[in-house]
Amino acid sequence: MRTPYFPCAGARALHAPTRREFVYGLGASLGSVAFSSMMAAEKSPGPLAPKPQQAHAKAKNCIFLMMEGGPSHIDCFDPKPALEKLHLKEFIREGRQKSAMESGKRYYVRSPFKFSQHGQSGAWMSEPWRHLAGVADELCFFRGCQVDSVNHPTAMYQMNCGNRFGGDPAIGAWVTYGLGSVNQDLPGFVVLPEISYPQGGSANWGNGYLPAHFQGTPLRAKGSPILDLQPPPGITQEHQRANLDLLAKINDRHAREHPWHDELKARMNNYELAFRMQTQVPEVLDLAGETEKTREMYGIGRDATDAFGRKCLLARKLVEKGVRFVQLYAGTWDSHDYIERAHGNLIGQVDQPIAGLIKDLKQRGLLDDTLIVWCGEFGRTPDNGVRGGTAYGRDHNPSAMTIWLAGGGVKAGHTIGLTDDTGMEAVECVHHVRDLHVTLLRLLGLDDNKLTFYHAGRFKQLSQFGGQVIQELIA
Repeated sequence: MRTPYFPCAGARALHAPTRREFVYGLGASLGSVAFSSMMAAEKSPGPLAPKPQQAHAKAKNCIFLMMEGGPSHIDCFDPKPALEKLHLKEFIREGRQKSAMESGKRYYVRSPFKFSQHGQSGAWMSEPWRHLAGVADELCFFRGCQVDSVNHPTAMYQMNCGNRFGGDPAIGAWVTYGLGSVNQDLPGFVVLPEISYPQGGSANWGNGYLPAHFQGTPLRAKGSPILDLQPPPGITQEHQRANLDLLAKINDRHAREHPWHDELKARMNNYELAFRMQTQVPEVLDLAGETEKTREMYGIGRDATDAFGRKCLLARKLVEKGVRFVQLYAGTWDSHDYIERAHGNLIGQVDQPIAGLIKDLKQRGLLDDTLIVWCGEFGRTPDNGVRGGTAYGRDHNPSAMTIWLAGGGVKAGHTIGLTDDTGMEAVECVHHVRDLHVTLLRLLGLDDNKLTFYHAGRFKQLSQFGGQVIQELIA
């Protein structure tokens, strides 16, 4: 009677199997696919395995609300009564003023919106922010941030990646590099863009010189959020697992022969992640399981708020499932004219969904663990050119902007920093955006000076060359 053959790594001789050969032989059967995958994961934790914080902090994850195009602080959260008297006066040049109607040059523009204070904190908000006013005491407003660029793509890169010229890792990539992610069956960094990508494109959530598995994973704004998530009819998970195992062996052999091709390892990890996502993503993306009350709180079902409301609710579900960093885009806020109509519509689209997100996180006990950031790439000027006599708008302003934070250990119910009487420049608690980045990392338990990656002959970091924590923003 011939001895049964069990495949092994050695010579193809027929002999009684050893214990190791017997276990290996079990791994060749499709029925043990899941077991083999679990054993491999336990033996070799993936690149997104959770890592301890470098410093104690409350926030464990982040939801980053990016208002692309530069929202006007003067028309949202930073009222300027002085502009009432200056309205349609020529913007100060060489110490003199003229009527804008007389000169046709640049002129001051008052805000078309009325402002009022809200909550015990007395936070200032313009009238279109009807829902956010209800959670005013959860917010920490920062009016002292400045950036370097007046161009959208370079300013977007600087706000998202710390570098005006692109190619560096996004803040979400740095956070997942430093902390990993709790859920190994979902990407650690998820992006919810508009149908049209922001200026600068996908480099706004790229991995730069970090390994490729730290880049953001965008979900499509319309149609299936992830294409080809489910296999074709007739292809079972066992088939996929067997194909991936074969591909992994071939790729692993190639990787040993070409160890400098680190992108291959990331691609292999992405294949494995995509396989695991099939069990998690459909449930996360399905909002039908939420209560009607919850859906209404986010504005889902209303034309103006449905799209962004779905993004905000999905962001809550993602962080609830252990995703480390979620970035949402809304835009564009580039209102060079008709600012009352443009900003009024944009605020109407995001106001209720954002307020609903904050309320929902708080009632679920997740707000303390979740850092929320609201910002654009720069602010707006108090002046603009004459456009049709009444089509008032504003230009780009890197010297003043309003950013607000919520949850995650920030100083809720406070307004930090100050801009001048017209909102043209920050004059109190003034900090470059690099300091904001250092502070966001610190709120998530990361130290910018320790969170480094060796590339091109030096250790690089998000702040480029270091920065300081804005202590006034931390509770």
